Amino acid sequence: MKDVAAQAGVGLKTVSRVVNGEPGVTPETEKRVQEAIDALGFRRNDSARVLRKGRTATVGLILEDLADPFYGPLNRAVEEVARAHGALLINGSSAEDPDRERELALALCARRVDGLIVIPAGDDHRYLEPEMRAGVATVFVDRPAGRIDADVVLSDSFGGARDGVAHLIAGGHRRIGFIGDHPRIHTATERLRGYRAAMADAGLPVADSWVSLGSTNPDRVATATRSMLAGQDPVTAVFAGNNRVTVTVVRVLAAREHPVALVGFDDFELADLLRPGITVVAQDPATLGRVATDRLFQRLSGAALPTTRTELPTHLIPRGSGELPPSS
Repeated sequence: MKDVAAQAGVGLKTVSRVVNGEPGVTPETEKRVQEAIDALGFRRNDSARVLRKGRTATVGLILEDLADPFYGPLNRAVEEVARAHGALLINGSSAEDPDRERELALALCARRVDGLIVIPAGDDHRYLEPEMRAGVATVFVDRPAGRIDADVVLSDSFGGARDGVAHLIAGGHRRIGFIGDHPRIHTATERLRGYRAAMADAGLPVADSWVSLGSTNPDRVATATRSMLAGQDPVTAVFAGNNRVTVTVVRVLAAREHPVALVGFDDFELADLLRPGITVVAQDPATLGRVATDRLFQRLSGAALPTTRTELPTHLIPRGSGELPPSS
C-alpha cells in the first residue's frame, strides 16, 4: 500500500478507501490510485484485514448433498444474499453423516467464517454452542437443530404431506402407501406424521406393509414399492416422501400394466413433461435459502433478536399422476 500511495502521490488512507470501496475520494484521485494498483500488481491482504476488523466476510453453508437438485436453488439464493452483503460463500456436503457434518462445521469455524447456515444431518448440535457464544451466527434450514436453541427456517412438511395424501383420498383411494427417508431425519418423520393424520382424518386404517422408511437408495425404494403393489390387497396409490424417492417410484410404475396414482413431496425437473405429469407437493427452496440468509445477516448486524422458527407453506401441483382413480 505504501508503494501504491507513493506512485499515486496520495496518502495511505486514500489507498485504503479506494481498495475497500469507501467514499471520500474524487474520481480523478481514484483513477490515479487504480492505475498505480494495476501497475504494481497490488492485491488486498485479506488476512491482515481479518486481524484488523475481526470479520472474514465469509459464511459457510452445509448441505446434505450438493448433487441433490433440491439444494441447487437454495444454494444459489444463499449465495446471492451473501454477495449482496459483500460476503463470500463456502459450502460443503455432509452426505447425511452427523460426524461429517460436525467435522465440516468446525473446520469452517476454524477458518473464522462469520456465520453458518446448516442443513443438519445429526440431532445433537451442542458442539456448536462454543462457536455461537464466540460470535458465529448460525441458522438451521429444512430441519431444526438438535439440543440447542437456534434459528430455523422450515417448510411445512407435516401440512404438505397431509394435503397430498388427502388429495389421493379425495380421488377415491383407500389403500395408500408411504415411502420415505430415514426415520431419524426430521422431514421424513414429519411427512409420515402428515400421511397418518390424513388417513386418520378420513377414518382409514394404515397397514404396516403400507409404510416404508429408510435409505433413498433406488434399490431399497424399488423393492419397497413392488412389495406394496403385491399381494391380495395392494395399495392403489403411493405418496413419495422426497424427490429422489419419487423418481425411483416413477420408474417402477412405468413398467406396470395398470396405472397407480402417485403424489410426491418436492417438485423435480421434467415432472411436468412425463405422461401423466407427476403431481407434487412443492416446496420453495430458494425462499428457504433467502429467508435463512437474511436472518443470518440480521444476527451479524448485531441485532438482539429472539430465536425464531419460521415455517414456509407448501402447495399442491396437480399434474395427472395424483388424479388417477383406483384400479381396484
